[in-house]
Amino acid sequence: MKRCVACQGSFEGDEWTCPSCGHRPAVRDEVFQLAEDPASGQAGFVPEYFARLASIEPGHFWFRARNALILWALGKYFPSAESFLEIGCGTGYVLGGIRETLPGMRLVGTDIFTDGLVFAKARLPGVELYQMDARHILFESEFDVVGAFDVLEHLVEDENVLAQMFKAARPGGGLLLTVPQQRYLWSASDRFARHQRRYSRGELRAKVRRAGFAIERITSFNSLLLPLLILSRMGQKRHGESKPWRELEISAVLNKALGSVLTIERSMITNGVSFPAGGSLLLIGRKPFSQS
Repeated sequence: MKRCVACQGSFEGDEWTCPSCGHRPAVRDEVFQLAEDPASGQAGFVPEYFARLASIEPGHFWFRARNALILWALGKYFPSAESFLEIGCGTGYVLGGIRETLPGMRLVGTDIFTDGLVFAKARLPGVELYQMDARHILFESEFDVVGAFDVLEHLVEDENVLAQMFKAARPGGGLLLTVPQQRYLWSASDRFARHQRRYSRGELRAKVRRAGFAIERITSFNSLLLPLLILSRMGQKRHGESKPWRELEISAVLNKALGSVLTIERSMITNGVSFPAGGSLLLIGRKPFSQS
């Protein structure tokens, strides 16, 4: 079910023209605009970064490893899912991996920045993409699984976003989240990325539960690389602001080696190991079929 951006009325159907008030959202770059453009510097991200991210993501060990983990979690915990909504889909890299693995699934991506959706549209012809504010998701009980991957940490109102994701999921539907972990890792890299926070396990659990989801599993990842990450962040603090893209632009040899380590780590996670600490957290949740 959709919700009209103008009158807030609910309606069903493939189109976004509201049957109650007749409002039809504007279209820019072939994408429906369902939110106001964010004020500069107030949306938790810099839209100019999308072009560089789009070129880095496909070959970078971290993005590839995270995608593989997301795909495993989706297939393991929600094998019957037929629809998936990604909040803050950016350039569409995660959705591209899901479409390649699960070509029959209905995929929908939203982002506040049309700049990122332009890359997603080129990457994902035929996929539903909407410019939408994560704090005002215009879907209700619509999707089998709702996900947000390294998005919540950019937003002051993360609990509001989780509540909106709860509304967008169908009863019995799933939640997939990844966020950066370990507050002591806060550094220039987080400031550059416009993060509001790094999460503790307890904080993420509490916020997800307050939104209404039950938690099925939570584990750290990027755990085997945590010592290297600590050394990197210590170096940033010692030497001041580092080159902002340094952690994403590494040699091919190092990229391959780090990717191999995360392949081993993913094998451990898929075989039941839940790491207590790491650079990131993966959370798998579910919306109850009924609410007391």
